[in-house]
Amino acid sequence: VVVVSETGSGKTTQLPKMVAEALGPDGGRVGCTQPRRIAAASVAKRVAEELKVPLGGFVGYQVRFEDKTSRGTRIKFMTDGILLAETQGDRGLKQYGALIIDEAHERSLNIDFLLGYLKQLLDRRKDLKIVISSATLDAGAFAAFFGHGTPVIEAPGRMFPVAEFFLPPKEDEDLAQHVARAVDDLTAMEPQGDVLVFLPGEREIRECADVLEGRQYRSTEVLPLFARLGLGDQQRVFQPGNKRRLVLATNVAETSLTIPRIACVVDTGIARVSRWSPGKGVQRLQIEPVSQASARQRKGRCGRVRDGVCVRLYEEEELLERPEFTDPEIRRSSLAGVILRMKSLGLPEI
Repeated sequence: VVVVSETGSGKTTQLPKMVAEALGPDGGRVGCTQPRRIAAASVAKRVAEELKVPLGGFVGYQVRFEDKTSRGTRIKFMTDGILLAETQGDRGLKQYGALIIDEAHERSLNIDFLLGYLKQLLDRRKDLKIVISSATLDAGAFAAFFGHGTPVIEAPGRMFPVAEFFLPPKEDEDLAQHVARAVDDLTAMEPQGDVLVFLPGEREIRECADVLEGRQYRSTEVLPLFARLGLGDQQRVFQPGNKRRLVLATNVAETSLTIPRIACVVDTGIARVSRWSPGKGVQRLQIEPVSQASARQRKGRCGRVRDGVCVRLYEEEELLERPEFTDPEIRRSSLAGVILRMKSLGLPEI
């Protein structure tokens, strides 16, 4: 099944519960992949709270270096890398009665590999249920890939109105100063609303944090959020507090995560993208404009519980000229590791 549901519909937290109920107590474990560690951990905690069960029991999660599951875990959240690693020891993925590949639109190497692997696995495991889920994907293409009349379910989200403004840079204005100008404007409009700022990387986050802390906004704290940050520090953005918060994040906050109280989003329109350099034989991280799909995801981080504001730090015409989707990682990466993994699993047609 391919499920396309707008940001704010609750698909990430509700689908696993619905699938577990449909499978019944003897239907096997429900596995749900997330593209990032922080998403797997935070979603598992949210679902456990909703079901009023301890984390690590009926609902658990596994990420690199941390396993919060038990023999009784029925709903398991994990990174796509964890599920990929499990194929080495359990090629039939026999512990699972159903697998949910969430945020499939990201088209990472891991996600594309898993989709190809699961398509072949379905020939051997007719009982396995597969759900492909996202807010912004080409549902027809994914359904055609799996064939056999794969059904597509589209569900509307429940979003509050989000006002959109474009604030292009001034001449000789660096990124940190540009972000600070946007936050100044938002502070005048929404003095109590939390702000989520999307930045391309850790260095830019630290530079912006220095500038924003120098602004000395009243009763405001600046919180960073990036992949290399420890899980404990990452979880700070989900904890309630009395101060207004400025959350400075990379695209780890673009999908799956619902950060409480976010009223405003500042979209710089850029992200660090990994690309293979054939001439130098290395993967390079370079700053590039985000796609229209990513821009929509960023806007959707606010408007969850109240009206929101999204400020884009570029021209509207520039957004309309951008590609609809980010090109898949498989098109911009070295495939040596993928080919070796395929050989180790005995997969055909390399």
